[in-house]
Amino acid sequence: MSTPIDALADVPNANQALPNLVTSGQPSETQFRALRAAGVSLVIDLRDPMEPRECDQEVLMAELGFAYHNIAVTPMTLTDEVLDQILTVLRHHPDQSTLVHCASGNRVGGALLPYLVLDHGFSENDATDAAMRMGLRGADVLQWGQSYLAQRR
Repeated sequence: MSTPIDALADVPNANQALPNLVTSGQPSETQFRALRAAGVSLVIDLRDPMEPRECDQEVLMAELGFAYHNIAVTPMTLTDEVLDQILTVLRHHPDQSTLVHCASGNRVGGALLPYLVLDHGFSENDATDAAMRMGLRGADVLQWGQSYLAQRR
């Protein structure tokens, strides 16, 4: 049986962030099937539902039996409320094998930066390094995660 990170081979910015948490850019239908076979049971999709995809991801998630949460992160939704939604899902499923993805990993990195510090004891520098490995590249998304973190420390 392959591991979740093996299932994400060739997906941009595939990363094993924590033992039960993998992150990446957009997986294909085949890769989602491999993730399910590897034991992933929760998917948090940070893409806007209107972003183009190769398939209807919501239908595929239901077919494969994933718990699926689509929490759109866009330039207009870089808010504390959206980060609260993402972190609430993660906190309610701490032991569940989880994938968090967007198109490239950029939004994932910004969203998970505070989670790594507040819930997993990372230093802010280590969390920022981890977010960069997840694909974080945008200053706006980095600032979003840092601002949220600064308010909650």
